[in-house]
Amino acid sequence: MSESTPPPPAAGQSSNRTLMLVLSYLFPLSLIPLLTEKEDKEVQWHAKHGIVIAVGFAILWVVAIVLSQIPFLGCLVLFIFPVIGLAGLIVTILAIVKATQGQRFIIPGLSDFANKF
Repeated sequence: MSESTPPPPAAGQSSNRTLMLVLSYLFPLSLIPLLTEKEDKEVQWHAKHGIVIAVGFAILWVVAIVLSQIPFLGCLVLFIFPVIGLAGLIVTILAIVKATQGQRFIIPGLSDFANKF
């Protein structure tokens, strides 16, 4: 049996690129590819995008918590917490899958904001 070695990474790409793409969407681990893979523009984009998505969901959680403190409205908002959590999980999984396939998961508004960095 002959073992074939994988092709060397292209210029500007590290050998652990897939790992870095996955870490890009696992906040706070997204800081690792942001700080270590400065040469790979695609990994940088995904890391910045992952941080913006995490901050966006954190803001949604804070707004939901504040709204849950309002009498009567708070009871209705409690049903939103699982929806926010599930949406966060789905967006994270879709973003990781697309990143590992060499694509970008674009979220209108958030992706535009991430592109500014």
